[in-house]
Amino acid sequence: MASLKEVRTRIESVSSTQQITSAMKMVAASKLRRAQMAILKLRPYAAKMEEILHDISSNVEDSNENVYFQQREIKNVLLIPVSSNRGLCGAFNSNIIKQTTKHIQANYADQFKEGNLDILCIGKKVSDFFSANNFNVIDNYDHLFDKLTFENTVPLANIIMDLFIKKKYDKIEIIYNQFKNAAVQIITVEEFLPVSSYKESKEELVKTQVNYLFEPGKEQILDELIPKILNVQIYKALTDSSASEHGARMTAMHQASDNAAEILKELKLSYNKARQASITNEILEIVGGAEALKG
Repeated sequence: MASLKEVRTRIESVSSTQQITSAMKMVAASKLRRAQMAILKLRPYAAKMEEILHDISSNVEDSNENVYFQQREIKNVLLIPVSSNRGLCGAFNSNIIKQTTKHIQANYADQFKEGNLDILCIGKKVSDFFSANNFNVIDNYDHLFDKLTFENTVPLANIIMDLFIKKKYDKIEIIYNQFKNAAVQIITVEEFLPVSSYKESKEELVKTQVNYLFEPGKEQILDELIPKILNVQIYKALTDSSASEHGARMTAMHQASDNAAEILKELKLSYNKARQASITNEILEIVGGAEALKG
């Protein structure tokens, strides 16, 4: 059995840890409320923008003529995994890393072997991992989460679109945690370019198509509309990831606080048992000494 001093030291250590995790939980909860409001307000706007794009693109006779819709042979691929800059958020970051590596093995093994798969990291955790494990990391944008605004994400979206337009990459995908609630984050692999999902659902969209009056023309509107929607798509992915991170951290710190409470309960029980045994031994020594004096 551990000595009273050792048990007291452990109790103080666990109590200090519990105070830290409880404080971190409250901070994460405060940040989560703001991030959750941001993503819930953004989703209807993003959905409406995509709906309009669906309607317009379904009326274009040959959308493949538009550079954003061009389907090319997949030789060069760019993946954009999104993580956090800090840890202590459970499996939030490790899940993104696992999903990205699994996605590469399942879908882009040939491109990876040939050196035609690049990674653009958003978040320090994925940047550190892929840089240290022989992946071709072309750049990282860890600073975006320092001040996450639409204006700050637009330059990144423009750079990515320019890489596709110049045919540097034939496919670009984003891998991130989609926010559902504080305890649940859904890992999402989303195709950023080319804009193929609209074309695939063209027949169904024609059935529910809204009739618009186009001025100056459909093609020109697409040229203006698609970059705006892709800007929103990048911002939405990062906002989703930010809300997911705070939810994961709040949940992790809540579990850590509960675990600390359980450990404290056991340690205090051990302390009381050790203290009781110590007192009993002292009484026995006193009684034994008294009996020896009588003798």
